[in-house]
Amino acid sequence: MPNHRPFIRLFRVLAPLSAAVVAIAALSTPAVAASTAYPLTITNCGQTVRFDRPPEKIVSIGQGMTEILFSLGLADKIAGTAVWVGPVLPQFEADNSKIKRLADNDPSFESVVGEEPDLVAAEFEWHVGAQGSVGKREQFSGLGIDTYVSPADCVAKVNTDGGDGVRRELFTMDLIYQEIGELAEIFDIQDRGEKLIAGLKQREADAVASIGGAKLGALPVVFWFSSKEVAGDAFIAGKNSAPAYILKTLGAKNVVTTEEEWPLVGWETIAEANPSVIVIATMDRRRYAADDPAVKIGFLEKDPVTSQLDAVKNRRFVEMDAQSMNPTIRTIDGIEILAKGIKSFGLSQ
Repeated sequence: MPNHRPFIRLFRVLAPLSAAVVAIAALSTPAVAASTAYPLTITNCGQTVRFDRPPEKIVSIGQGMTEILFSLGLADKIAGTAVWVGPVLPQFEADNSKIKRLADNDPSFESVVGEEPDLVAAEFEWHVGAQGSVGKREQFSGLGIDTYVSPADCVAKVNTDGGDGVRRELFTMDLIYQEIGELAEIFDIQDRGEKLIAGLKQREADAVASIGGAKLGALPVVFWFSSKEVAGDAFIAGKNSAPAYILKTLGAKNVVTTEEEWPLVGWETIAEANPSVIVIATMDRRRYAADDPAVKIGFLEKDPVTSQLDAVKNRRFVEMDAQSMNPTIRTIDGIEILAKGIKSFGLSQ
């Protein structure tokens, strides 16, 4: 019978080493996101929604929602879109051109259900909600259609009939990350969701670093979305809005203190704050008289009150896509654009 003792001694030496190698390998191997366990039940804007399987056909209402779905690689599941403020993100132009646009603004209930979706995903509650201009969630569920509304439009926010609502707490990108994570779970694509969130967080950190830790707390900034009449009161970003988050992230000051999402503010009131920078929304939409950024700038430079503002006299205008002023993935674009503008004006020194 052969002597096995040398082998036994060698095994005793190698066994701890093997365990160590396995432990190191486990630490160095990227974690794989767990798969969705169906049926999946989530609470969304106060509604309980159950998914027995990943949705196969989506109607997306709201450009911000549509661009998140595109970013998650779900273009092939989108049957129709609606509510567009401007051009789609360049990287999604090809996908978007193949998808039916139900309406530039609010689609009809009939046009949405006519696409026979199993999910209607909306950016705003005023389109799909208790006062939904497109339809109430109960109307869709009664036809066997699930609905999902962006958490950014309902968490700590009260939406008024036909208005932009009142936001009780400062918007943060965590609400967009929640939306991305929930959609990724609904469609069982958690890895894509995690990758998208990580990329957005890195871009935000890079934008903040680009201004070199400048102290901008006393720098007053105003975000002008539009006005129903050019010389009338302006829709200005409220203190808890997405633009307010952009300003807080960069350390600058919002001149508006109301909790309304986009309050109408008179230029005499804005003049008292004398903003150093005016961020001007750009958009393809022409619903209101001041939607055109050139019209906005023309008014600012000619009006006897606004022409005396520090921002106007020094031409410190930052043009920003309107979608970057909404709670969307483009809010990160807004941080990047404003940081670049502040640097170009020499205000980050």
